[in-house]
Amino acid sequence: MNITTHKTLTNLAKNINLSSFLNVVTYNIFFFIFFCIACANSSLQKNENHQATTTVANPLDSIQTQILTDFPYTLDKPDKEFELPNKLREISGLGIDSTGAYLYAVQDEEGDIFVIDKETGKVKDQIKFHKEGDYEGIEFVNDLMYIVKSTGTLYEVSDLGKPTQKRTKHKFKFTKSSDVEGLGYDPVTNSLLLSCKGKAIRGEEALFKKGVYEVQLDSMTMDTIPKYTIDLEDVKSFLKTNTAIEYFDKLAKVFSPEEEFIFGPSGLAIHPITKDIYIISAVGNVLVVLNRNNDIVHIQKLRKKVHAQPEGIVFDQDGTLYISNEGKDGKGAIAVFQYKG
Repeated sequence: MNITTHKTLTNLAKNINLSSFLNVVTYNIFFFIFFCIACANSSLQKNENHQATTTVANPLDSIQTQILTDFPYTLDKPDKEFELPNKLREISGLGIDSTGAYLYAVQDEEGDIFVIDKETGKVKDQIKFHKEGDYEGIEFVNDLMYIVKSTGTLYEVSDLGKPTQKRTKHKFKFTKSSDVEGLGYDPVTNSLLLSCKGKAIRGEEALFKKGVYEVQLDSMTMDTIPKYTIDLEDVKSFLKTNTAIEYFDKLAKVFSPEEEFIFGPSGLAIHPITKDIYIISAVGNVLVVLNRNNDIVHIQKLRKKVHAQPEGIVFDQDGTLYISNEGKDGKGAIAVFQYKG
């Protein structure tokens, strides 16, 4: 074999080895790309299957949606529940003092304030503040206590339970059909919020709206335009895009009638951490949560097994939620729910 032939064969061998190497590399690259595509398709298929199992047909609309909402309370499973004595069978309002030591309640017949141990539910004291009347809400602001009557009259009580106890009356422009029941303190604006079970405004629109009014504490004046409103159309819009919320079918049924708005605020409170406005309604047994922009962020159906007739609501500073219920067929009760935020 001459030198020229030897070089030719050597170069040919090198080319063959290089070609084989390139073939191996090309094969591995194509295999890797194919593997990635297969994994992506598999993941996509799993996601599509998962969505298909959680999508719920909306009875309020033909559109199908799937939006989950988180809520920091399990309202059908109280962490504690207290049965109240017979004199609080018609408990109508619930508050908590500025120290967080005791709960305070009123009922819709007597002008008495009931001091309740929040750990045991036992009534520690009963304090007279006024004559008999339909008292619906109670709230503490520092050392002052406020009680609202169904007429919208607000009573300010200082030095509660002391010989120097004093009562001051404040009246506002509510109509006879307003039926004020909810009272809560808003620390963001240093004001009291009063919710109407009846008509929020005048005219036909009042049939489909419920209002929350604001009383400025520094001037004790109230704007005649509601600070917040709960509108039937807003409720329906929320339900149309949140079909995965708990007890959706029951909520859809409650708010389906077109001729009336089945919602009558019986109590309200401001969440100490999120600052959202929690509004309960004994009519329909419903809780509606609004943010500061008046947007509905949650709606919850309250089971009658736990909430026979929800009338009062208040928060502890750590977010613990207390809801009081009138005793429709038995004694009144307070249900306690730990914050799971």
